[in-house]
Amino acid sequence: MFKILRTVPGARPNTRNVISETNPSQARVVVAGAGLLGNSVAYHLADNGWSNVLVLDQSKVGSGTSHFGSGTIGLFKPTPERNIVVESLKLYQKLHERGHDIGLRRCGSLNLAQTHDRVIALQRRAAYILPTGMQCELVDSDTARKLHPFLNTDDLQGAVYVPDDCIADPAAVVQVLASEAKRKGVKYFEGCQVKYINTKNERVHSVETDVGTITCEYFVNCSGMWARELGLKSKPPVRVPAYPAQHYYALTPSLNLPTDDDNLLPCIRDYDSNLYARQYDQSLLVGWFEKDAKPAFEETKDIPKAWQDHLQEDHSHCAGLWEKAVDRLPVLRDIRMPTVRNSPDNFTPDGRLIFGESAEVKNYFVACGMNGNPLQGSGGVGKALAEWIVSGTPTIDMLPFNVQRFLDLHNNRQYLQQRIREVVGRQYAILYPNQSEYKFSRKLRCSPLYSVLEARGAVFGTKMGYERALYFDADFRRGDRLPTLPDGSFYKPKFFQFMEKEYQACAQHVGIIDISSFSKIEIKPGIQSDTVSGENAVLNYLQYMCANDVNVTVGHIVHTGMLNERGGYENDCMLIRQSEDSYFMISPSSQQTRIYEWMSRNLPTNSSVQLNDVTSMYTVINVVGPKSTLLMSELSNSDVRLAPFSYRKLNIGYASDVMIMSFTHTGMPGYCLYVPSEYALHVYDRLITRGRDYGARDVGTLTQRFLRIDKFIPFWGDELTSMTTPFEAGVFYSVRLDISQLKKKENFIGRQALERQKREGLKKRLVLFHVEDIDIDKDVWPWGGEPLYRNNECCGTVTSAGYGFASEKLVCLGYISRPEGNAVRTITTEFIMDKDAVYHIDIAGKRFRLTQHIHPKAAMASAIERQDQSKSYRPTVLKEKKQHQS
Repeated sequence: MFKILRTVPGARPNTRNVISETNPSQARVVVAGAGLLGNSVAYHLADNGWSNVLVLDQSKVGSGTSHFGSGTIGLFKPTPERNIVVESLKLYQKLHERGHDIGLRRCGSLNLAQTHDRVIALQRRAAYILPTGMQCELVDSDTARKLHPFLNTDDLQGAVYVPDDCIADPAAVVQVLASEAKRKGVKYFEGCQVKYINTKNERVHSVETDVGTITCEYFVNCSGMWARELGLKSKPPVRVPAYPAQHYYALTPSLNLPTDDDNLLPCIRDYDSNLYARQYDQSLLVGWFEKDAKPAFEETKDIPKAWQDHLQEDHSHCAGLWEKAVDRLPVLRDIRMPTVRNSPDNFTPDGRLIFGESAEVKNYFVACGMNGNPLQGSGGVGKALAEWIVSGTPTIDMLPFNVQRFLDLHNNRQYLQQRIREVVGRQYAILYPNQSEYKFSRKLRCSPLYSVLEARGAVFGTKMGYERALYFDADFRRGDRLPTLPDGSFYKPKFFQFMEKEYQACAQHVGIIDISSFSKIEIKPGIQSDTVSGENAVLNYLQYMCANDVNVTVGHIVHTGMLNERGGYENDCMLIRQSEDSYFMISPSSQQTRIYEWMSRNLPTNSSVQLNDVTSMYTVINVVGPKSTLLMSELSNSDVRLAPFSYRKLNIGYASDVMIMSFTHTGMPGYCLYVPSEYALHVYDRLITRGRDYGARDVGTLTQRFLRIDKFIPFWGDELTSMTTPFEAGVFYSVRLDISQLKKKENFIGRQALERQKREGLKKRLVLFHVEDIDIDKDVWPWGGEPLYRNNECCGTVTSAGYGFASEKLVCLGYISRPEGNAVRTITTEFIMDKDAVYHIDIAGKRFRLTQHIHPKAAMASAIERQDQSKSYRPTVLKEKKQHQS
């Protein structure tokens, strides 16, 4: 039935450029790879006035796979990805308007829904896209059929029509970008293979190639399928976790389709069938993001240079994919021999783009991992990366895409080959918030408590490769089949009753939470410490790095942010002062690579301060609840009644040197125990055994998440990002602008930005909202990303959402600001709390009223007052107790 092309049409022969005296030995920027990404980066650098740029390719411009593929440009994306695609489309429109023939055409798209949950997913996305001004419309199956007459709509429950989606010719875009970059002064050398990136003081120094060595200030790895392997060719090696999957699409013979713009068929994305389709001249191009994908080049040690010769045939795999296409587009039934093309593309461990400056080598930038559609993201990624290089700092929120979100484990070839089997299909899957975990490449980083918690009914998720208990199945009994995460839901979670019991333990008794995945770094004097001369190098360093005053008494803890020059967060952490000149830092799990790199690059040049990542050395147990002090007192012969935000080392049972800290990350009373990992099982056993008398219960990280949202505790990656400041997040207590020189706090990174913001006023502010008049058993819940409205004007977006067990309300956190075009841009408490202000949230197309709060205590008091008013009075019946005889 099939003819599978082993060699992709249009791929150019691998010729080698001959070195000559005109080849430069120096460049400001060297870009490796002349595909869509490499050309986009070079073009944008030149557009910013940087002409001393050199692009190298081991073969010819566009000889990789980035210029093959669907050529679709879809705007109906989650916000971070959509921002990138918008910039790509702007670039292609500019090239088109300048007369370049890149095949750019506006055709629109239909995003199909076969299930009720898919309808909700589309409605949720449409709700937060519409306020941006982008057009999209929920349509029924009849309308979908009118827009695309070849469509089988019998099983559809609806679709979203996006009129501004486009198509373009990726191969033409590659050549035009290269041509324009050359015109602006960028030099290209084909047939030039990069062998090694030389570093000096962990900074890019030069690039060794098979035709000579080039010194440079910056190196950009845009080498596509070869990016990971190239990353290993430096000292220290740079991790680039991306690996190619076999990626199939079929091009039909001519169907005599009209090609005029007015009659161009819209693109089809049939998510539930894992396929897409678009008009290609007079034919149809159909491609797939299948659930069970196949890694490419498993039989070779490295990604081969002559990659076309190593593409595998799998007729049975493709036959199943084609059947789905025929079901959706019955016109394909008469096609006997479709041409199926295998065009591998790079996918990443989490299915998101990779770009940014590497953690290992300064001025070494990476851009790769386009996850099946290089055209769609390359324009925006190239622009963002070029601006980063030119300005020295990112110009967009990089957290979702930053290459520093990974660890070494993510760069393991076997890990990547297994993970991408499901990552490909996740591009079209419904990713239920907090309920869509990976199946492959699991159980890599495990707490010493993993097996014990598993035997007690833990259902695990993964964070930075670390297995964390999401919740505990209270119905599980030894001998039963191990519980697993149920199918996701946009409504009340199917395991809600278990979370409710976990909350009750935290609120009334004792909750025990394994949070070992948190990043842990020791900050101590280095070899060349200045403490001998009376200067505390560690303290001076941290005072410069942190917005808060860290000069606290030994044994005390300070909550602080580490900021960038804009005043935005680079880290949110707890600093424990262990001695006069040493600190222990706790940061979010996802920060392990990123913050270590940030702190390392700001270390004193005289080696007076050293960092040590000790994440794996400690098992961390949160002991939460009003009876936690009683339990801990029974387990230790030391006084555990600590002052707030202080710590001690003491014995727990037979375990010595356990760090006990008087905070819980939940806003509730209790402790964090930092246990040397060899003692973890013993300490946990004592806690859970003795804790029976105090109602102790295992608690998962999802319940912990809901607790912190209910207590209005902003969290890294949700509320705290490189684009948000402490003042905007409402954590004013974590910034000290009034510290005298005596405390070595005269200056810190971001201070000037915060002083300016304090002087000029805030333009956005984090607010806590309670959702009113919503039925938690019947209505769709807010999960994050929903638009917020003030007096029917869009004013912000939800960053986190969950159920507030204490307030008995669905709770949302979100930043709000004044609408665009408003003469007054600053936002004040009076503006937020104005009694005439009416707030709403749009959840999947349905609006609910909100009650706003800027202080957690006020929010809680208001909720309790409402509860009291809603409850009718019932007298308590007193029963006379019988006297027992002695």
